[in-house]
Amino acid sequence: MNIINHPLGELEKERKESTKEVRVDLPYFHGKENVETYLDWEMKVEQLFACHKVSEERKVPLATLSFQGNAMNWWIALKRERHLHKDPPITYWNDLRRALRCRHIPSYYNRKSMDKLQGLHQKNLSVEEYWQKMALYIKRAGINEDNHTTIARFLSGLKLEIRNRVELLPYRDLNDLIQLSIKVEKQILRKQSSQK
Repeated sequence: MNIINHPLGELEKERKESTKEVRVDLPYFHGKENVETYLDWEMKVEQLFACHKVSEERKVPLATLSFQGNAMNWWIALKRERHLHKDPPITYWNDLRRALRCRHIPSYYNRKSMDKLQGLHQKNLSVEEYWQKMALYIKRAGINEDNHTTIARFLSGLKLEIRNRVELLPYRDLNDLIQLSIKVEKQILRKQSSQK
């Protein structure tokens, strides 16, 4: 009897294939003093970890392999310092991320991001650009708010002409509201271009 064609043989084959480690190429991180560069790198790394289902024990080694220049020097110094103080080595992604955030994000950054978010209005941005900017500021400020609050925030910053129309239309959730706003914006632009 051929073991591969046997149901247990198939299960064993699948188990072996699922335990194979997938090669994950992370973007390099140079450790320059730019908050946005660090946050973009962190977001990309987390996306790649999730996409490739990277195990917790592989996250720190993979992330630190992507360190270059200042980041590598910082990591070597941090490991040495932790060893001298008899602190355990960093083995979890959340601990490494916390240490990186302490190093690269100044204490005033969240407040500054929140101020940017509070002052955000659509002005000359398209609805899509306005929403992308808002989503980025929410993420950067570390805000975790319910959908109703985000909807209110989104509506309050829309151009008045768009807001007045969308508030009269039914929508189920934030995505629905954004799509309606884009649709209304396109109608307004078509009307303006036909009047010229």
